[in-house]
Amino acid sequence: MAKKNQRLSEFLTAKRAAVTPQMVGIEVTGTRRVPGLRREEVAFLAGVSADWYVRLEQGRGVTPSEQVLDAIARILRLDDAERDYLVNLARPVGRRPGGDELPSVRPGVVRMIRHLDNQPAFVLGPRMEVLVGNELAWALLADFPARPVNDRNLLRWIMTDPEARELYLDWATIANELVGVLQLESSARPRDPQIAALVGELATTSDEFRRWWAEPHPEGRTTGTKRFHHPVVGPLTIEWEAFTVPDDAAQTLFVYTATDPRSDAALRLLASWRASARDGAEVADEAVRTPVGADTVERTGPRTPR
Repeated sequence: MAKKNQRLSEFLTAKRAAVTPQMVGIEVTGTRRVPGLRREEVAFLAGVSADWYVRLEQGRGVTPSEQVLDAIARILRLDDAERDYLVNLARPVGRRPGGDELPSVRPGVVRMIRHLDNQPAFVLGPRMEVLVGNELAWALLADFPARPVNDRNLLRWIMTDPEARELYLDWATIANELVGVLQLESSARPRDPQIAALVGELATTSDEFRRWWAEPHPEGRTTGTKRFHHPVVGPLTIEWEAFTVPDDAAQTLFVYTATDPRSDAALRLLASWRASARDGAEVADEAVRTPVGADTVERTGPRTPR
């Protein structure tokens, strides 16, 4: 017997309960025992048999076309991210190309974001791994390049690092939305061992993550606003835009822009602070590597005997 698709069943049931008959033009007569639409009503509106829809909602192995899923998404008032989540759960595994290993970020994208003077920018992979970014992104968020390669995950940092909770003024909203982003990515890669490991780790270390993960709320990566209270420059607000990296839909470029003059000045100050900190670190590192007096010999040359 095929394994029941529990995630699909729970998602469709919850979304159906949230749509009233009036919302889809159905006249109500008499007493109804369900808060939202009946299954047979969804089936009628989608143009499929009631028995077929029941089996779909129960996760019992039917394979719907994307046209039918589009119809169901419209009936259930799903947004773009929720529609993608539905398709990922309902269509057979393997419909999306790509392996487990992500390629490196295109050099042109890396050069572009590193030349942004006053805009933090970085690229995330589908598992929330931070792939590349510019110095201002590391100054605003965290110094991800200084972390071990296996600990450069944005969601893990936000969920587990106390400094992240202090940095984001709306931490719970931001963290909850990122959990929804991972839910959408997980639905597209249901057998990805790295996503499974991340979910298992966060479920055991964060009560908030465990609660949010149990309630499907898939989120897309589009645009929004974030408020920060940075320990160096104080409060600032940014608008963010997300772009799919050309030739690699698994990677997303994020660009932050200040929303007001105060925030713009804060970002400029933060860029200067980061540059000064890096220069100081490089000088200290050079002093450790260079023996005392070696620079004098290099400047004056070796002594000649008299």
